[in-house]
Amino acid sequence: MVINLSDVLSEQHKPIDVTVSFELKEIRMKSGVFPIIEKDPVHVRVSHRKNKELEIQAETRVSVLIPCDRCLSEVKEEIPLCFMKQVDLGTSDAELPEGFDESNFIDGYYLDVDKMLYNEILVGWPTKVLCSEDCKGICSVCGQNLNEGTCDCEDTGLDPRMSVVRDLFKNFKEV
Repeated sequence: MVINLSDVLSEQHKPIDVTVSFELKEIRMKSGVFPIIEKDPVHVRVSHRKNKELEIQAETRVSVLIPCDRCLSEVKEEIPLCFMKQVDLGTSDAELPEGFDESNFIDGYYLDVDKMLYNEILVGWPTKVLCSEDCKGICSVCGQNLNEGTCDCEDTGLDPRMSVVRDLFKNFKEV
């Protein structure tokens, strides 16, 4: 969704207070594509501060399906977004003074709400996603989800790279 900023940037500096739809359907990153399964409308407030400086506030909530880091089952992660940005349209992003945010989501007199929210979702992206705290993961040999059942593989609890150490201990016990 795009919001026209001409009213707030005009001489009247009329603030904008609107609720708009969030149109993004998925989050694309190098690590994969993650579907957005729920999203609330976005409440956006834009006000003029001075010169070409704006204050932008936004609030919404999105839910994304992300694979569990241990077993790869889909996990619904809710990402609440509530933020305030101060942007100076008269300064390039490279020369921003302290306290101001990048404004790569504003093109001329238009604010791209989806791009602004995408940036904030990336900032709030969870570092570790688990389906449960006691997730058992997957078998490193056959790929069986150990939360759903066991497999017939040998000693799935030991990293296969450690088999040399295991064999040494077997021989040590026999002596």
